[in-house]
Amino acid sequence: MSPHERDGARLAPWSIVYESFEREREGQREVLCALGNGHFVTRAAAPWAVAGESHYPGTYRAGLYNHKTSVVDGEPLAHEGLVNLPNWLRIDVGLGDGDWFSPERVTVREYRQELDLRRGLLVRTIRFEVDGLRATLHEQRLVHLGMPHLAAQQLRLELAGAGARVRLRSWLDGQVTNANAEEYRGADGEHLEQFEVAAPGAGVLTLRARTCGSRLEFAVATRTRVLVEGGEVEPLAPLADGARRVGLHTCAALETGGSVTLEKIAALYARHDRTIREPLDAAASAVAGAPDFAALLPAHTRAWAELWDRFDVEVEDEQSTTTTLRLHLFHILQTVSPHTIGLDAGIPGRGWHGEGYRGHVFWDELFVFPVLAYRLPELARSLLLYRFRRLPAARAAARAAGLRGAMFPWRSASDGREVSEPRRKNTRSGRWIADNSRLQRHIGAAVAYNVWHYYEITGDREFMAEHGAEMLVEVARFWASAAQFEPARERYVIRGVGGPDEFHDAYPEAARPGVDNNAYTNVMAVWTLLRAREALALLPEGARQLLVDRLGLGADELRTWEDITRRMFVPFHGEGLISQFEGYERLAEFDWDLYRARYRDDIHRLDNILEAEGDTANRYKVSKQADVLMLFYLLAPEELRAIFTGLGYAWDDAMLAVNARYYLRRTSHGSTLSRVVHAWVLARCDPAHSWQMLREALGSDLGDIQGGTTEEGVHLGAMAGTIDIFQRCYTGLEARDGALWLRPALPDELKSVSFRVRHRCAWVSLTVRNDGVTVQVDDDAEHPVTVRIDGQAETVQPGARRTFAVAPASARKLGECLEAR
Repeated sequence: MSPHERDGARLAPWSIVYESFEREREGQREVLCALGNGHFVTRAAAPWAVAGESHYPGTYRAGLYNHKTSVVDGEPLAHEGLVNLPNWLRIDVGLGDGDWFSPERVTVREYRQELDLRRGLLVRTIRFEVDGLRATLHEQRLVHLGMPHLAAQQLRLELAGAGARVRLRSWLDGQVTNANAEEYRGADGEHLEQFEVAAPGAGVLTLRARTCGSRLEFAVATRTRVLVEGGEVEPLAPLADGARRVGLHTCAALETGGSVTLEKIAALYARHDRTIREPLDAAASAVAGAPDFAALLPAHTRAWAELWDRFDVEVEDEQSTTTTLRLHLFHILQTVSPHTIGLDAGIPGRGWHGEGYRGHVFWDELFVFPVLAYRLPELARSLLLYRFRRLPAARAAARAAGLRGAMFPWRSASDGREVSEPRRKNTRSGRWIADNSRLQRHIGAAVAYNVWHYYEITGDREFMAEHGAEMLVEVARFWASAAQFEPARERYVIRGVGGPDEFHDAYPEAARPGVDNNAYTNVMAVWTLLRAREALALLPEGARQLLVDRLGLGADELRTWEDITRRMFVPFHGEGLISQFEGYERLAEFDWDLYRARYRDDIHRLDNILEAEGDTANRYKVSKQADVLMLFYLLAPEELRAIFTGLGYAWDDAMLAVNARYYLRRTSHGSTLSRVVHAWVLARCDPAHSWQMLREALGSDLGDIQGGTTEEGVHLGAMAGTIDIFQRCYTGLEARDGALWLRPALPDELKSVSFRVRHRCAWVSLTVRNDGVTVQVDDDAEHPVTVRIDGQAETVQPGARRTFAVAPASARKLGECLEAR
């Protein structure tokens, strides 16, 4: 396989190309080639595909969830998840009196599927023979980036030899369920009810339904046209097929070398969409008034061009890396785009591409926000408001737990309540087991982190005054009430939580779930308390007093915050080793070599493997993903030094290398985020190893390194994390004190990286090498931009382009890591 190929995909600068049909990889490709616009996403299932072992057509509208209760393993299980909506893609094609087309029923002579990243277009070409006839099918498809409710599909069949009769059927198919994620297949996947289907004429099909639990009404409409040699075939005859599916059909007699084109425009509306009277009328009107495919395409490609101008990242001499980064950006922007602004939707961990994690919103936004805030800050602001609107629910959750402030849920969906389920299915053993992931209270620190860094990047004081400071204060208040003072050690402790690692949800043989004093949780609690105080100080006196009075924030409470930031307990074991949680050092070491041999290196999910064997990961020093190392990922060395020394703990910058080496050897990378975090942390002490980890992270979805999980949705946090390593980690980019700070530390394998960022209302183009940084400020900037290169302040005027020399790469203090080895 060439450097520009990955698991059957050929990587061109702006496209992903597959040149064979591989049944066993269709699920993965349906996700990787999915199309969306921030409002809805449609998987790349072939037009003729039906849900089964190899295919899974799916369309998902941002934030459209349903809740219901299933009986699983003999017990009720309440669950809420993203809903698979009716399939608007379905088209059947037949030649003569033969079977309906499928690549598995014909002799395929050529197969090509291309995802055009630049234009947001899926193109498929199949040249085949069947029953003595030779033909080619061409498909083009888009989900319109300029018109958020519209999508379009064009399918053309060309005969290469003798003429034939062509049969065509176009469907709007509501016979769909939720069955994409293996983990949830034991639960009831029927989420839709009260179907109304119709074929009112003029090639239009309509379907209206609602979700059975949340009662959310939506409608899908399609308009189908069939053209033969430029002339339209009409009328198309209606097809009735039960209460959930409606279609149209026609036949066309083609001469030798003739062709027929079926064009389909689709529209999706939900009851809570703005500026509509009701969804069925809106959808039917939209398709009736929409132009044809060719006329829709220019506005769609223009919208993508505008986004690429903001978001593109280019890596010198690394075409495959640049293409992979573009693929990752493409899927981020299909999940959250300018059309997401104003929607009540968050950032789902698996995109709107499938049913993995039930479409829930986790902490993955922590990895996505830096990509958005530096390029489309108004979108980042809107996504923070998703959390702000759920602040009342977070306060209610804290009160129910006997605490103050806001306790955000580990898994969020429609209304801000915790939607983590008490049980989950171990797909390896088939058993339903306890799920204690809701104990990951560190989600509040992620919300606070995003709020603070949005402000640092944008300087948006209005947001801080109206929304951000209140969120920071309420999360800080939660941490202050969760922390208990223990007189015996004169420290504050936080008990009964879960950390990012997720493999450890209890102590061995313990009667209750949770661990005590998870280091990441405790340190980020301190960080949040510090930032909340800083946010209050930023506010104008009047706004600050209004907020303090409204929240009842007294002087005694603020003094407690200060005390916690001086006396929070952080566990250590060994010289400079931060313990993952208190008591971690008492766990048994794990026989990694034995299990790698036994399971042929497929040990990412050691928790499932050990449970299937009657054991538990709680007994061992094993991690699903970086936990302690998340501190080094999120916080700069000077921030960590200030926190630890403020707590009275000794701190040495060499601790990064010591902890990276220790925990890397004990991590299975059961989360795609793990390699991202390790690549970031290792960049400061072992660039070669960092580059290796990054290369593996780049293959998370393109190479499906988790063994079949990509078909359930992209791993959005890992995609964003790889971009952010090039954007911030290797460049040292940081927005701080009103300036852009840069300190390049590129690995030897990386010559340069180029991208654009928006800083305080100014667009800045950056090209970063190890020996220099080129900064260009757009001429429409409202003010000069201050950059600090290796700490030295420089000013770049609007319209100016300057290149600055930087210290050599040897200044990266590699010796610290080598000494730690």
